[in-house]
Amino acid sequence: MPRAVSGVVSRRRRKTWLKRAKGNYSGRRKLFKNAKETAMRALRYAYRDRRQRKREFRALWIVRLNAAARQHGLTYKTLITGLKQAGVGLDRKILADLAVQSPDAFGVLAKMATEALGKPLATATA
Repeated sequence: MPRAVSGVVSRRRRKTWLKRAKGNYSGRRKLFKNAKETAMRALRYAYRDRRQRKREFRALWIVRLNAAARQHGLTYKTLITGLKQAGVGLDRKILADLAVQSPDAFGVLAKMATEALGKPLATATA
């Protein structure tokens, strides 16, 4: 009776990992052990970075908002506080996009924030 070595199952499992390691250099895509380690690491990074991407974008939006707010004589903190008091329900992503794409609309929002805080509007420095 022939010895069963479950070749089909093993080959399928190895091919799966080798496909995941596609695009890597040299033995990292050709040798099973190296390819599996590389693919597992890539999956870990992908999982971690899906969460980090959200943090990085929020930080980018805040930097853009701070820069745009300072052109209107405000800081990021006073801008956000003023917009909340004025009842503006836009999030940081939309506000940052407005600051980049249409500065005039952002200027109107900055003026609304200033009026809600009760401060006089400072002149823009740019």
